[in-house]
Amino acid sequence: MSSQTPDGRPYHEQPQWRNDFPIDWPQDEYVARRDFTKFLVLTSFAFAVGQLWIVVENFARKRRGRLPVRRIARADAIPIGGSLVFGYPAPHDACIVMRTGPQQYVAYNQKCTHLSCAVVPDPKRMCLHCPCHNGSFEIATGVPLSGPPRRPLERIRLEIRDGHLYATGREVRA
Repeated sequence: MSSQTPDGRPYHEQPQWRNDFPIDWPQDEYVARRDFTKFLVLTSFAFAVGQLWIVVENFARKRRGRLPVRRIARADAIPIGGSLVFGYPAPHDACIVMRTGPQQYVAYNQKCTHLSCAVVPDPKRMCLHCPCHNGSFEIATGVPLSGPPRRPLERIRLEIRDGHLYATGREVRA
């Protein structure tokens, strides 16, 4: 590629600022094969490291063992047909528990399986509703009833001990 000034005049006729900051415009746009290959290798390496990090995190999570047992509330504090939002397994992981009968409770992760919007109880339709894309899930099973979600909600295992409701684990279903 030949080098040429942007206005076509010879270098000695150019203004002083152009001589102080010479930019070879045709060469500035040019990317050598070696530079492009270097970019591809470094980008591929970054993706490989990211995938390896995900594998290590999953392995470490499985090694940690069981999830904690966390007290949610007094069992009688939730009225029949009522619900309560709680954090499980960590405080920032939003879950929702609903009381469907005198001694019947169900709990799910509050993230919709479509795009992770928060699901809310819809007592009129007897379902959990995702307002983002008008999806709904069956309260008893967490199975999608309508809308874009195709996977059921992640269920939280519950136990009643000494009048208190406890979250004891998760059930991930496909």
